[in-house]
Amino acid sequence: MASKKAFELALSAALTTGGDFAEIFFEDTRRTRMNLIDGKIENFVAGREHGAGVRVYKGLNSVYVHTNDTSEAGMCAAARSAADAIGSIQGGREVHLVQSVIPNLHAFREIPMDIPGASKADLLHAAYAAAKGYSPLVSQVSAGIFDWDADITIANSEGLLVSDRRVYSRIAINAVASENGENQTGSRSPGALRGYELFRDFVNPEEEARKAAESAVTMLKAENCPAGIMPVVIDGGFGGVIFHEACGHSLEATSVAFGNSEFCGKLGEKIASDCVTAIDDGTMANEWGSTNIDDEGNPTTRLVLIENGILKNYMIDRLNSRRMNMPVTGSGRRESYCYAPTSRMRNTFIAAGNDDEAEIIRTMGDGLYAKQMGGGSVNPATGEFNFSVAEGYLVKDGKIDRPVRGATLIGKGGEVLKRIDRVGKKMWMAQGMCGSQSGSVPTNVGQPMIRVTSMTVGGR
Repeated sequence: MASKKAFELALSAALTTGGDFAEIFFEDTRRTRMNLIDGKIENFVAGREHGAGVRVYKGLNSVYVHTNDTSEAGMCAAARSAADAIGSIQGGREVHLVQSVIPNLHAFREIPMDIPGASKADLLHAAYAAAKGYSPLVSQVSAGIFDWDADITIANSEGLLVSDRRVYSRIAINAVASENGENQTGSRSPGALRGYELFRDFVNPEEEARKAAESAVTMLKAENCPAGIMPVVIDGGFGGVIFHEACGHSLEATSVAFGNSEFCGKLGEKIASDCVTAIDDGTMANEWGSTNIDDEGNPTTRLVLIENGILKNYMIDRLNSRRMNMPVTGSGRRESYCYAPTSRMRNTFIAAGNDDEAEIIRTMGDGLYAKQMGGGSVNPATGEFNFSVAEGYLVKDGKIDRPVRGATLIGKGGEVLKRIDRVGKKMWMAQGMCGSQSGSVPTNVGQPMIRVTSMTVGGR
């Protein structure tokens, strides 16, 4: 890490032309990635990202400069470049930093970098064998194990000097089932803010591989989904991607501060049904989207976004807090030192409700059960979305009837929130990478099983 003196000199240099706030984000990240395709290790890549970003504010104007020269001279040069871009007033002030120590909420035991490559290869081979062994219809299996170990330090002109260490581990498994020229894919990709102990104590890669293969084979045998307007039950875990995309992004200050959200100006108003409470929580121990501090140095928080249908909070970063005249919420995030931060989700989920999952389906009549969601698109300004169903089933008279493929869910986030009439008792989450203005960051999506009384289902 750079010295305290180097940070102080760079921050002072950043304020010499009239800036009213300056910040340095210092990063040293080690990464490894190993991929397997059809039983063979295709590559093993190790890399390191090292650098610092300097940000300067003057009112609502912001300038960001980054460099991989983290010497005292290198950071001061980047700071002077930012200062030159923000203004021309001569002056400034000296910055004095006070080191803060924060408790680590996310313990880890085994540093992934210390695990031999042969052990990681054995893990991938075991996952491959489990997926291939599920059915002779499984024609191809790919798997990858990914990890990174990030040391970050944040210093700013308000005197903050704080550091955090983040260790991530993840495995991704894809299985393809084939028959008569048709292919269907199933996937699983669990991860956590943990070391390699994730694969010893918390995630069974072989079990996840079999689940991926089962999804692929099930959808290979499925018929095409009929189109129409019908009740839809969306299962937990990655089912929460609809809330994340269609509603969560619209609650980020990145959208709200500029009037580009359907939820602008609606704090305190009812935007969802009474049974909906939604939370963005960065404090959950060892979860994929958690941290001890955000990427602006603020303590992470548990933020209730919607409570019993009432909009309670937005997710707000430092710059947009100025635009909105509202406090920061510990939601400033970035992919790396190459990006300025902005408001982002962390672990975002619909909270558990009081409804029995079997009853939710038993009382829905005819409709669609979306067991696994796929990707999609959304317009944050309107909340309009279109998402594919990776694994779906038709429900007839309250009973799961048969698997269907090719289903898409079409709607508007604000409308769907009001049409949720059942929320199950068990909430769980799934891992993803979320892209936005500040790059790609780890996020959890989640929910219990929920029921939407009426949705447009695309199909054939």
